[in-house]
Amino acid sequence: MSGSFENVAAVPGCRNWDRLIHREKELYGRADDIRSPFGRDYTRVLHSLAFRRLKHKTQVFFNAGDNDHVCTRMEHVLHVESVSSTIASFLGLNTELTKVISMAHDLGHAPFGHQGEKVLKSLSEEYLGTGFWHEKNGLYICDNIELLEDNEMNLQGLDLTYAVRDGIISHCGEVDSNAIVPRDDLFDLEEFDSPGKYEAATWEGCVVKFSDKIAYLGRDLEDARMMGILQIGQIKELEKIAGIRNETVNTTVIMHNAIIDLCRHSSPKDGLRLSDDVYRQISEIKKFNYENIYLSPKLIEINKKAEENLKVLFLGLEKLYSGSETIRDLVKDHKGNKVLEDFAVFLSMYCDQEAVKGTGLGPLAERCLNRKVYGNLETRSVYRAAVRDFIAGMTDVYAENACKEIICSES
Repeated sequence: MSGSFENVAAVPGCRNWDRLIHREKELYGRADDIRSPFGRDYTRVLHSLAFRRLKHKTQVFFNAGDNDHVCTRMEHVLHVESVSSTIASFLGLNTELTKVISMAHDLGHAPFGHQGEKVLKSLSEEYLGTGFWHEKNGLYICDNIELLEDNEMNLQGLDLTYAVRDGIISHCGEVDSNAIVPRDDLFDLEEFDSPGKYEAATWEGCVVKFSDKIAYLGRDLEDARMMGILQIGQIKELEKIAGIRNETVNTTVIMHNAIIDLCRHSSPKDGLRLSDDVYRQISEIKKFNYENIYLSPKLIEINKKAEENLKVLFLGLEKLYSGSETIRDLVKDHKGNKVLEDFAVFLSMYCDQEAVKGTGLGPLAERCLNRKVYGNLETRSVYRAAVRDFIAGMTDVYAENACKEIICSES
């Protein structure tokens, strides 16, 4: 079984290699660079600010007090990388591609976990007439928002390869399916208009999608026990559901069993799949998690606070719009307010030079050679998109502190 996918992996000569490694433009080169295109993508993601912020973003349990061992979004990403690398290596797939998709797959998550995503989705639908979902936002961040300094000190976009960008937007693990196979078409990724609409274009992207679910189910259970949400009776019920004997139901056991089962039952013909028994167990564990963890009274109470924070932030920033004068007014009228100063800096990086004149932010803006996605802030709709994007990039703690600053500035 080992290596049975090696002839269909994303290697030169297979699955339209030129298209899979395509970038919008060539990255600046180094004569002595030894990395592959996916190797370069990996380090670009690793060095990005969006990746660094994952260590302060919630997986499930934010506001965990002094508990340093509750899973963060970054830890989850590393779990997915571990699971997907094991599977890809065994099956003979491209482990470099699998690793970088894993590292980048959750860059689009909002603060406060899935609750934050729900709130931004609701606000986006109400104020922008469009949805918000973290897979699509992850691609948007990589294509338009995240910047890296080049060898001439200019700031430019990540310009990731098609295969990695595709893996980010297609990784939705909430859509239940067994026997995953890659889609055939390498179309424009803007055709994704809902989570899970298409499978990934590579086997490696499909592996990451499966690994995402394997990684989070067990770890969320461990955290729930640590936070005192699961009681003895519920744990006994879980052991029965999982069909595990003489072992503790934790992330290691669940991940190990699922990885081994997936490797044993997958093939190019049948797709990436679990056995019927293990797929049923995984589905029942997911159902158990929803009923006993994600919908628990304790988590619902915390989620309400997250909703309040994000609404205060969005509405507080939204009303500061003053057309093309917005950045100048933020700089002039809100000195000493960190969140508004940060927001002015954020806008200056993605607006036309005209909107930045007279703000003192011109030198920074001139170094930004990226798309100016907010133009001259000509419309309130464009400005609202900027507000949403700014909030979506925040960490949990930053969002909480920013909310307090917004409230103070209004009092």
